[in-house]
Amino acid sequence: MASYEMQESNLPDKEGKRILFPRMKLQGQADLDDMIQNICHASSFTPGDVKGMVRALAEEIAREMANGKSVKVDGIGIFSAALGLKKGIERETGEDGATRRNAMSIHVKDIHFKADKSLLWQTDSRCSLERSAQKFRKSSVKYTPEERLQIALKHLETHAFLTVADYCRLTGLLRNTAAQELKRWAADPASGIGSQGAKSHKVYVRKNNVTA
Repeated sequence: MASYEMQESNLPDKEGKRILFPRMKLQGQADLDDMIQNICHASSFTPGDVKGMVRALAEEIAREMANGKSVKVDGIGIFSAALGLKKGIERETGEDGATRRNAMSIHVKDIHFKADKSLLWQTDSRCSLERSAQKFRKSSVKYTPEERLQIALKHLETHAFLTVADYCRLTGLLRNTAAQELKRWAADPASGIGSQGAKSHKVYVRKNNVTA
């Protein structure tokens, strides 16, 4: 059974009153191996069969998107590639005589997904909800953004790097808010904070310690 809590929106309504909306509380994450066990238990497929088909499907979706197509998988949804400029490349201004970005400056930055209506219906029809006894924790407003930046810089005076988890612990911010703020600091040349690594291995360091 899934649980939910009524969470307050960051923005009030037109009359200035607070708005509450339902939000599901995630209870861990199911991975491919978990789903393979369930599929094999209810079918004659072997785990190798299922894993092989999933990998083949993922590769084929990637191939079709790389060829400029959106990919529709009935019962799941539609996948499409989203482009962006590579790191360090300046945006095109569109002004006469300005430098134009070529294909070498662009890469697939993200993949957009729109769920099939049948997937939404199946999820909704199988979802049994109960109200959570615990409320969502809000990000702390104990410090201003500028004070949080100084806290991060002070941490880096005695530590080689700063993780998102460290920033959460030091400032009271929730993980998503902390990650977004650190990303903004790293993008600001004047912040004194840079980043190294990528995705789950990304850490934040003093800018003069950033290596290429």
